[in-house]
Amino acid sequence: MRRWERSPGPGLRTASSLPLKEKLQALQCHFTWDFEIRDKVDAVHLLLTVALRIAHTPYPNQAAYLALQAYLCHLQERYEDALQSLKKAEEFLARDHPGNVPRQALVIYGNYAWIYYHLAHYDVVERYLDQVSQICRSLNSRSPYTALIPEVHAHKGWSLLATGFRNGQEASKCFQRALAEDEANGEFLAGSAIAAFASWIHSHDFEYKSDAKKKLSAIIQEEPQNYEAKMYLAKILERRDRPQAEALVEDVVRNSRDPEVLRNAAKFFQGEFLEETIAILERAISLDPTYHLLHYDLGRCYKEKLAVADTGRREEILAAATEAFKMAVQKDPAFVFAKLALAEMLGQKTPEYQEEIYLNLLSEVSTLSKRCQQAVYLHWGDFLLYTRESLPEAAEIYKAGFAIASTTQEKKTLRNRLQEVADVFRQRSQTTEAAAIQHVLERNTSPNYKKCTSHGRSWRLERQ
Repeated sequence: MRRWERSPGPGLRTASSLPLKEKLQALQCHFTWDFEIRDKVDAVHLLLTVALRIAHTPYPNQAAYLALQAYLCHLQERYEDALQSLKKAEEFLARDHPGNVPRQALVIYGNYAWIYYHLAHYDVVERYLDQVSQICRSLNSRSPYTALIPEVHAHKGWSLLATGFRNGQEASKCFQRALAEDEANGEFLAGSAIAAFASWIHSHDFEYKSDAKKKLSAIIQEEPQNYEAKMYLAKILERRDRPQAEALVEDVVRNSRDPEVLRNAAKFFQGEFLEETIAILERAISLDPTYHLLHYDLGRCYKEKLAVADTGRREEILAAATEAFKMAVQKDPAFVFAKLALAEMLGQKTPEYQEEIYLNLLSEVSTLSKRCQQAVYLHWGDFLLYTRESLPEAAEIYKAGFAIASTTQEKKTLRNRLQEVADVFRQRSQTTEAAAIQHVLERNTSPNYKKCTSHGRSWRLERQ
């Protein structure tokens, strides 16, 4: 039946008579899974981190990451790059899963169909939909375009983890479903372990911690060179068994060549052994100079050193911190937090340069994720308050950031800033301004809000 001919009556529609978009929406792939990428995570940043996962993953899941990479390229309207990623994904499937390509390819074919749909190549869309339908029929699926098989669950689980450990619990469900049908699959077991770790990191629930410890230990027993698993286990053991945790991290530092794993190893020592942290980050940078987060973390280390540096060394350390943050911005020009950190360093000598960065970020703030928007408002408000000493202007900026609907650390800090500003208004008998802020705070109070400490800055405006 051609699409323009009369379709069967209600209840009689066949799969072939469904509108193209309706068929696409029935697929299991990145285009139908809800990752909230546009809102919570910068797609540019994710593309950089996913590229690292593709290069260094110890599991046969590169095709899953390449399929995610294709979706992220689509968000940037880089359709040729998206198609190239899917082509590479097919090559990895042929290499890693030669006897199981059709089942593994369901998500990839779904992504192909969606991308060609956006390109208005509807004949090619139909071809990929037919391939999906044939695979679903061979699996005796009730739906012509959906087959909830372990391979699909695993693809979704890896993608959820790659887009943020806040998705740990949802990823755990995916790997549990996969393991329910294939309980001995090493890739699914590894995904389940990392998802349990991610769930613990995000929630600090002891049950997830215990589960992650057990599963990661089992993986390391089977794969002694799995340095990612060793680093996660070290984090779990950090407080209760420090010697074993340090032994794991030292093994990672000696032997891993994965920049992200080394970055996590550096974080393990940060705060206690700053020079060792810097040495690990410098080694990771030597392995991959393009990875922006390595430069950013290095800059943060120098910033930490700067806070306690003797007068004679401040110039040298400030220069090192500034250079590291410049490199982070150079490697990822969309990296908002690196720009904010660079602004702070430049402001040590030239506040005008700091202000210039803030104004540029404010001009594009509507295009940023909610967390980045809040960070920009927080830093700009701090600049107005502590550098320009303008309490009313700072209050308005803090209110604008706090009004953004999101639960982030930045929002908690904005709340604290507003409370402090309101206190100063009261001390100056500016009761109207204080009441206006209090109204904003009460209106936006969440029942789950946990008060956090402020940054400990002192008010320099009391003399006014």
